[in-house]
Amino acid sequence: MTFTFDIIILSVIVLASILVAVRGIKGPTASDRILALDSLTTITTAGLVVLGLYFERYIYIDVALIYAVLGFVGVLTLGRYMEGGL
Repeated sequence: MTFTFDIIILSVIVLASILVAVRGIKGPTASDRILALDSLTTITTAGLVVLGLYFERYIYIDVALIYAVLGFVGVLTLGRYMEGGL
């Protein structure tokens, strides 16, 4: 990857994180907030992968995989709680 390409990718990830955070804060319903949390988890996972490739530290990719699985389980738990299943 070139330096310019890395800056563009990280800029898009930061912009997406800001937009999703605004949606999470502004969201009128709890479902909007949970969706924003799930999206932020996905964006953070992508950011960790990009940083891992940029710094050539592949432990970040392992951390990103674990973070993605924990985020998925968390969103499932919140969704089930909202339905009254717990």
